[in-house]
Amino acid sequence: MNKSDGCRHTGIEKEYSIEDLAAFHGHLGPFIVLGYRMGRYAKRNFCTDPFQMSASVYCAGTPPESCMADGIQIGSGCTLGKRNIEIIASKEIRCIFTYGEKKLTLIPKPFKELPQEDHDYPRLVESMAEEMYSMADSDLFEASFRVLGIEHH
Repeated sequence: MNKSDGCRHTGIEKEYSIEDLAAFHGHLGPFIVLGYRMGRYAKRNFCTDPFQMSASVYCAGTPPESCMADGIQIGSGCTLGKRNIEIIASKEIRCIFTYGEKKLTLIPKPFKELPQEDHDYPRLVESMAEEMYSMADSDLFEASFRVLGIEHH
């Protein structure tokens, strides 16, 4: 099916839990949570139709940064199967959602680095992800809208 017209399951608003994110991705980390929140923001504030929107995920292209793409799929509905999400290798992390002539750019705010040599590192990663899940969107990323050359923050 190429369009959402007539599909009774399209546009279902579902809140995904931390457990849902971990089950989809294989574990819980900050980047899947960040991606989920960015995708959810785009779906709620930019375009509700996952067949009309696309996502370009700019990141290192490797884990952990690329894990953001899994969260974006869950949150926005842009998926590999529909071919409307892509990962673009970049030194700067951001996601650009496109809908027609409109663009939404989401740029993550920096978050604390965790000491990888800490023996409790996996638990620290999970704790950080759990904390991020409950944060306000404005504490996680900055959003800017662009329509035909006009930018809005």
